[in-house]
Amino acid sequence: MKEDLDRYYLSKEEPNKSCLLTLRSIILEQDEHVSETRKWGMPCFCYHKKMFCYLWIDKKTDEPYILIVEGKHLDHPQLETGTRSRMKIFRVNPNKDLDLETINTILQLALNLYRNGVVSVKK
Repeated sequence: MKEDLDRYYLSKEEPNKSCLLTLRSIILEQDEHVSETRKWGMPCFCYHKKMFCYLWIDKKTDEPYILIVEGKHLDHPQLETGTRSRMKIFRVNPNKDLDLETINTILQLALNLYRNGVVSVKK
């Protein structure tokens, strides 16, 4: 599985490849219970085996984004709902420095949904 995930990232063109690899590291460092898998062809990150976010590239803009699975529970000005009812996304410009403070804040808000029981997980 790890080789399959590595291939996903390494198959991307720059600057998306570096951006996605950095986002991957940031997500995995958020909590010791965060793990990575692949679902529907994209990297999926789980908290206690419950999906909490994905990394993907927008087909129209060709830019990465972090998709927060339970985004409907989060109120952050940089999260976009679009036509989704449950999920929200955080867009990332791969040509600019990452806004680490905002990314970490959003990821911690998302993880707190699971930690605080808003979204149930099996521990």
